[in-house]
Amino acid sequence: MSTMKIQPTACATLRQLRTGLGLGVLGRGHLTVIPRRRRVKHSSTTVAMSALPIDVCAKASVTVPNKLGDCPFCQRVLLTLEEKQLPYDIKLIEFSNKPEWFLKLNPDGKVPLVKLDENWIADSDVITQALEEKYPNPPLTTPTEKASVGLKIFSTFIGFLKSKDPSDGTEQALLAELSSLNDHIKENGPFINGKEISAADLSLGPKLYHLEVALGHYKNWSVPDSLPYVKSYMQDVFSRDSFIKTRALKEDVVEGWRPKVMG
Repeated sequence: MSTMKIQPTACATLRQLRTGLGLGVLGRGHLTVIPRRRRVKHSSTTVAMSALPIDVCAKASVTVPNKLGDCPFCQRVLLTLEEKQLPYDIKLIEFSNKPEWFLKLNPDGKVPLVKLDENWIADSDVITQALEEKYPNPPLTTPTEKASVGLKIFSTFIGFLKSKDPSDGTEQALLAELSSLNDHIKENGPFINGKEISAADLSLGPKLYHLEVALGHYKNWSVPDSLPYVKSYMQDVFSRDSFIKTRALKEDVVEGWRPKVMG
C-alpha cells in the first residue's frame, strides 16, 4: 500500500451538519451503510483546511509505482474533495495484491472507500452524498431535473468499446447519447447545471475521459466535430486543476480496459 497526502492551503465556510454514516461488516461478509441522523441547530463556521485529512482508498496504477490508478469512480470522489478544498490522504490499493486490512474493512474489495467521522463508507454515490451533507460549501448538488444528463453515456461507451461488429448499432447508440448531451450543453452550458460545476459533471467527467482515451486507442475513434458542445464541455472539465490533479495516466486507462476489449 502507498499513500499520497494532499493538503489544500485554502479555507472554506462549512455548515456543521451533524450527520454521519455508520458502516458495519456483517457476518456474511457484506458491507452495510447505515445512515444515522440527529436533529441539531445548524450554524455556519469558517473551518481551516488544516484539519485531519480524509482517508481515501483508491485503485493503484498498474503501469507506474505510487501513482493513482484508472478507476473513474475513485476520481469522482477525489474531484469532489478537490472542488470542496478538503484535505485527503490517498491509500493506493493494488488490485493484484489487495492488503488484508483493506479486505477486512470491505470484503467485496471494491474502491473507492472513504473514512468519514471514524466510519468507512463505500460506493461513490453514497460517499459524494455524505461529503455534500457534511461539507455543503461550495455546494455541488445538481438539481433533480438535470442529474440524469449523460447518465447512459458510460454504458453505451462500454458497449461500443467491446463491439466487434461495426453494424451492430453500438456506435449509433453512443452517438445518440452524446448528441443528447450536446443539445443540453448548448442550451444550459458550459456545465450541466449552467455556469458552475456540479456533482453531475464530477461523475460524468472521468467517464468521458475514459471514453476519449480508450476509444482513441482501441478504435481510433473520437467525438465527432458535429458535436462541438460535447467537445468544449470535455475541454472545460478536463482542464480544471482538480481534474488534472486526479486523472489517471492514459497508459492505465488503456490497460484497465484491455480485458474487456480482448475478451
